[in-house]
Amino acid sequence: MRALVQTVSRASVTVGDEVVGAIGAGLLVLVGVTHDDTKETAATLARKVHEVRLLPDERSAADLDAPLLVVSQFTLYGDARKGRRPTWSAAAPAEVAEPLFLAFVDALRARGATVETGRFRTQMRVESVNEGPNTLLIEI
Repeated sequence: MRALVQTVSRASVTVGDEVVGAIGAGLLVLVGVTHDDTKETAATLARKVHEVRLLPDERSAADLDAPLLVVSQFTLYGDARKGRRPTWSAAAPAEVAEPLFLAFVDALRARGATVETGRFRTQMRVESVNEGPNTLLIEI
């Protein structure tokens, strides 16, 4: 699994005309799943994301009770090394990825995190105001 983590002053996800998830200051987390990921991988990534010291004064979302907006992003496993058309073969199919994405969200919530999400398998409009900007790729 991969998570692209960004510090934001606010972020939201809209599907159609409906805002399905929104946070104030916290972390926007884009999550990609690959073929050999497991629920244990999801739990480990959730711990790392919740505890990463990316927020002001080297503090974590866990330290500050900062909210997280988590959005599924299969394109994190895109590969554009050959030519101009990326391949998505390293991304897990939706039937595999969705339960692991949900396991990641559940693991964050089990840690006490406030989590908002996008909507899996939909066209989403993600808006964010990055702070810093600070962006980190965490891979398990």
